Amino acid sequence: MGLGMQIAYQGFTGSDKVERLAGVELVRLESAASDIVNSHLTIEAYRDTSGVQLYDARLDLVTKNFDLIPVQRGSNSDVSVAIHEAFDNAMRLLKRRREPSI
Repeated sequence: MGLGMQIAYQGFTGSDKVERLAGVELVRLESAASDIVNSHLTIEAYRDTSGVQLYDARLDLVTKNFDLIPVQRGSNSDVSVAIHEAFDNAMRLLKRRREPSI
């Protein structure tokens, strides 16, 4: 059984390309997510004060014990970069969780 993911779009309509990108990132995350069973990815499009289109990718991870772990968001004018940043942040977070406490 693989890691699940729900994707929500705010401010724009999602696309097959965005879902494929998120799926590739999810496969990468799955290798490090021993106690994670689900994830929620929210991608929001908005314009900054100068009118530039930006995307925020927010990722929450759900553990086997139903704990919700928020991940630092990714933000960029390119939706694929924003998604990649969010998943990179999740990988770093999961790595820190596996390290033994001193």
